[in-house]
Amino acid sequence: MRSPLLYLPGAVAAEAPDADVAAHYGDLFAEQRALAKGEAVVDRSNREVVRITGADRLSWLNDLTSQKLDDLQPGEWTQTLVLDPQGRVEHHLTLVDDGESLLAHVEPGTADALVGYLDRMRFMLRVEVSRADDLAVLSTSTEDFYVPRAELGDHLGKPLAGLWAYEALRIEAHRPRLGFETDHKTIPHEVGWIGAAVNLTKGCYRGQETVARVHNLGHPPRRLVFLHLDGSVDTLPPHGAPVVFESQEVGTVGSSARHHELGPIALAVVKRTVPVDAQLLAGGVAAAQEVVVPPDAGRNVTIDPALRRRIR
Repeated sequence: MRSPLLYLPGAVAAEAPDADVAAHYGDLFAEQRALAKGEAVVDRSNREVVRITGADRLSWLNDLTSQKLDDLQPGEWTQTLVLDPQGRVEHHLTLVDDGESLLAHVEPGTADALVGYLDRMRFMLRVEVSRADDLAVLSTSTEDFYVPRAELGDHLGKPLAGLWAYEALRIEAHRPRLGFETDHKTIPHEVGWIGAAVNLTKGCYRGQETVARVHNLGHPPRRLVFLHLDGSVDTLPPHGAPVVFESQEVGTVGSSARHHELGPIALAVVKRTVPVDAQLLAGGVAAAQEVVVPPDAGRNVTIDPALRRRIR
């Protein structure tokens, strides 16, 4: 649903899948700085919201997804994944429970498939699953919150920053986005979702065998990297652009942005065997990499928590 905030003076629509919200409101870097300081809010109302109610909702979702949710406290935000039987990521949920219902926001265009899957898995349990199209997602630099969609423009309380500002800070924080840093083959270890969205000590769930096998016995075939791009080039490498090392394609660009302090930056997924100090070309742009997921991830090697900065 197209956001009413797109009709504000200066608003410029983002590109798909975010075309229903503003990329910026006329001053990208000022919006970034304000957002980084906690002085702005971002319209992310193109995110789709799923509502789960019923007494069994937490234990039921705990059994279906990758995060430990059966003891989730009211008001506590977390992330979880729906995996396929081979451990590949199908859905990424950012969620909170208020003591009576659980609300999860997901990527644009994915809610119907998620609701369909969850509805098929209800069996005789006391749960109900539906879309919550009456709610919209807003974000600051550190937290998300929901507002009634019909009152979207009345609940800001802070100046607006566009989605480009949010994405620049997300990339800086090394946080993957479903459909950008992931594809149909992605497993959680490759993009650093272990811990943030995957609990390694909880019970079984669909895809858990792959997660456990990689963590205890092997390494994922690919790894997420942060790229510092050549600032002398006018263009940013688009999503899906090839990442090249020594004339060989070794990965793809997920997301790129212009950061108010770091300049042009990107996240990419490359083969695990690419040397961590290798100079790369990302969509033809020279790029120096910074390790997010180390080549030896798995086999009980975890990602340094300092690499994860708190932005949902």
